[in-house]
Amino acid sequence: MNARTEPAEGDAAPARPPLLREFLLVAGLFLLYKSGRLLATDHTREAFRNAHRVWDLERAVRLPGEGAVQSLLLHGDVPVQAANTYYATVHFPATAAFLVWLYLRRPAHYVWARRVLAALTAAALVLHLAFPLAPPRMLAATGLVDTGRVYGPSVYGSPQTDQLSNQFAAMPSLHFGWALMVAVGLLVATRSHWRWLWLLHPLLTLLVIVGTANHYWLDSILAAALLGGALTVIRPAARTAAPGARVVVPAQRPALVEAGR
Repeated sequence: MNARTEPAEGDAAPARPPLLREFLLVAGLFLLYKSGRLLATDHTREAFRNAHRVWDLERAVRLPGEGAVQSLLLHGDVPVQAANTYYATVHFPATAAFLVWLYLRRPAHYVWARRVLAALTAAALVLHLAFPLAPPRMLAATGLVDTGRVYGPSVYGSPQTDQLSNQFAAMPSLHFGWALMVAVGLLVATRSHWRWLWLLHPLLTLLVIVGTANHYWLDSILAAALLGGALTVIRPAARTAAPGARVVVPAQRPALVEAGR
């Protein structure tokens, strides 16, 4: 049987959502999240009480100590400052670049990823309000160093005067949750054999947030569980051929016309 190449019928790119609407929607969701986080900034006593509970639970279930990761960073100024810089500068730009790339190159996957990120962030906000948590850098019992304050750069001021962020919203870690979604989204939306390297982003993020004492292990475990739930409920679009792709289809044989038989 002969074969020939024809354009795949599904090669036409799905229509992108209106750009202005998407910008306003994403910006509005982000501002709503930031405003919601600030509602829990005054729960200092409860946040420290919960921090002791989390720390004791991690020791009870024999999770590795966060200090083991931090000790690797404290061998010199360069690694610890690089970790602080990664924590301060990669989180939002990487997620924004991920959404922009999907919007421009994989619009069908963009809608799915935006919905998953919105669901994950909404669930995180509920937990931030219900379970305020001081990060390990604030808890003397951990023996950990606040690497941002000691070595710089730091994204946080004093908890008493910081009006731009809620430092008692450690659980779950959206640094890790968003990084993991970026990796998952790119694995789903791309075909390259090298795409598995995107998993280095959440892995590096995990080491950074723990090593800088901004999060406990459990913060990341819960973020991964919430993301898993969102991915279970919100399914990605069906895979479509990459732009310009061609598929091989069998050539049709000429019809046999039998006359007078």
